[in-house]
Amino acid sequence: MNLPNYFLADLPPEATLTPALVAEACQTLKRNREHYLANRSTANLIKVLSETAENWLNPDYPFRQFMLAKGPEATGFSRPVLAEGLDAFFGQVTYDNLQALLLQDLGHLQRLDAMVGTESEQRTRQLAVACGPELLAHVTGGVIPNPTMFSMILGILARSAQFVKCATGTSLVPRLFAHSLYDTDPKLASCLEVAEWRGGTLALEKELFHAADCITATGSDETLADIRSRLPHHKRFLGYGHRISFGFVTHEVLSGFGAKKLAARAAVDVTAWNQLGCLSPHVLYVEHGGGTSGVRFAELLAEELAKREEAFPRGTVSAHESASIASKRAFYQVRADFSEETRLWCSPESTAWTVVYEADPRFQMSSLNRFIYVKSVSSLTEALRHVDPVRGKVSTVAIGANSDRAEPMAMELARWGVTRVCPIGQMQNPPLTWRHDGRPSLGDIVTWTNWEM
Repeated sequence: MNLPNYFLADLPPEATLTPALVAEACQTLKRNREHYLANRSTANLIKVLSETAENWLNPDYPFRQFMLAKGPEATGFSRPVLAEGLDAFFGQVTYDNLQALLLQDLGHLQRLDAMVGTESEQRTRQLAVACGPELLAHVTGGVIPNPTMFSMILGILARSAQFVKCATGTSLVPRLFAHSLYDTDPKLASCLEVAEWRGGTLALEKELFHAADCITATGSDETLADIRSRLPHHKRFLGYGHRISFGFVTHEVLSGFGAKKLAARAAVDVTAWNQLGCLSPHVLYVEHGGGTSGVRFAELLAEELAKREEAFPRGTVSAHESASIASKRAFYQVRADFSEETRLWCSPESTAWTVVYEADPRFQMSSLNRFIYVKSVSSLTEALRHVDPVRGKVSTVAIGANSDRAEPMAMELARWGVTRVCPIGQMQNPPLTWRHDGRPSLGDIVTWTNWEM
């Protein structure tokens, strides 16, 4: 399969991007939006997006086959990991879920089509319409493609022309998604541009930021601060910085069979996208008093990670990443040799997965790439006390709990500042209606106009 040069990311490696080329692309996007997107109905756009997502779930879909063939070398993820991650994502992009997103964020399915009102708005003789920016620029970061594709979906719903600037070496999957949209609806895809260049290429980014009305960016806090400092004050900026996540298992669900099931689900969280996303766990806290101790749960998790490695191998990592994992393993092995409060389980003859149990409950940052800590605590309140140094940076907490305890735990986590609570096993699979960093994903992009009749 040969991809035509529809997007800047399709150009051969020797091609040179210039500020003039970026500026021309932005102007073309705006013209195409005016002709092919601005007046499309929401129902039509949802139909195109849901049909495209359904295509991606078909094993024989050419773009999926191309991605699974070329993706492992381009991304470092193994073929099974890529397939599992993309199935989880596109399985969420359904007609009903897209409608639910619109209702949740905007309150009305036609809010982007015309002046409309909910029952409460009509009672006060008010209508409102939401309008997306003319040109939306996305500055992406990290290797996981799902956040970028979700941003593209939001931009299409908002009827915005979009310029997607990918981090170096990460454009393959977003580019294939753009090509699949072109295959479904060429006119719609002409309102998209996908390009790749090294972050901080000031001349190119100056042209992009000048042309865009709204800029979204994902990356480190330092990267976001740098981008924000280079934007004119009137530009809307939505930054998604570094976040971390962890899990918590209550003692009531740690019976023999229940503990094994939870360990299997936790292994899914650790292996999904190789633990590289902000939604991946660094630490799993296990509450004292259950039928399974924290040490035993760590051992069960190690067994499940070994099984997952056979079915969903991690794939390649850089020499630097492998050396970092090996160094940490050696450190904890020495501690385990001299203290029963530390235990280590790891894949033999590779750095594919690592489980470290520590009695010390302090939160620790993982090396990622399937390196997970298990720690014992007396309660969720104690766990939060030890996670307090990273308070404000926590995205997701996965819990294993029965129904009696789950709701009060979710409230405790919400008041502490966590923006998403989910079951163990679902950390890297948020619903389409998930509010990223506690904000309405589509609602943050649009501008509202109220009509007081």
